[in-house]
Amino acid sequence: MIEIKNITKSFGSLQVLKGIDLHIGKGEVVSIVGPSGAGKTTLLQIMGTLDIADTGSVVIDGVDVTKLKDKDLARFRNQHLGFVFQFHQLLPEFTALENVLIPAMIGGKANKQTKEKAKELLSFLGLAERANHKPSELSGGEKQRVAVARALINDPAIIFADEPSGSLDSKNKAELHQLFFDLRDKYGQTFIIVTHDEGLSQITDRTIHLKDGMILAENEEESEKESNADNSNNGEYICNETNKIENNEQAEIGQEELA
Repeated sequence: MIEIKNITKSFGSLQVLKGIDLHIGKGEVVSIVGPSGAGKTTLLQIMGTLDIADTGSVVIDGVDVTKLKDKDLARFRNQHLGFVFQFHQLLPEFTALENVLIPAMIGGKANKQTKEKAKELLSFLGLAERANHKPSELSGGEKQRVAVARALINDPAIIFADEPSGSLDSKNKAELHQLFFDLRDKYGQTFIIVTHDEGLSQITDRTIHLKDGMILAENEEESEKESNADNSNNGEYICNETNKIENNEQAEIGQEELA
């Protein structure tokens, strides 16, 4: 489905990606995790053809998108890829249904059949009765589900999501996470998700760990987890010792007052 090789990317003197090789299969739900500045969003944007790598190749469904000219690349993106961002990016002057239809209109497919498809998607996402409401009349979770429907309208092979649940409360977050798997099962799309959410990364089919612009090997991932666990334990130890000191000091003060 997606094969990327030797992807590098720099911004000025800062090298953000350092020779990334990655294969993602059809129908996988994959999360990309790592600390801030690791290159997660940059990698997602390059795979999604929203940015250009300095070196390397990105092959999607047998097409090397790095070799496409601008118009062909835009057409490929519109027909084969969908995007969900942390903030829904809905156009405020349009209804939910109209927002969902925008990628189809760009692709020249705004017809009765496409409109019915949009209604079907909104219904599947529990938004049938909200189709004619504008974004200002929708909750945060509803707006994000409209954004998901918009990403699906052209039947893309791949959905790229960048912190899609980052602005949601815990209830809407859990519902959105489950939705990705329901959509994969119903429509067969591949989902590639950049996230800081441990709950989401733990339930995806595969988790790609990025650090300092490189993908960690499996043994490095385990080492990283152990290091984080040690840091957590150290933090708990320090906290416990601090509490002991404070309790002792309070006890000593109490004894002095009694004396």
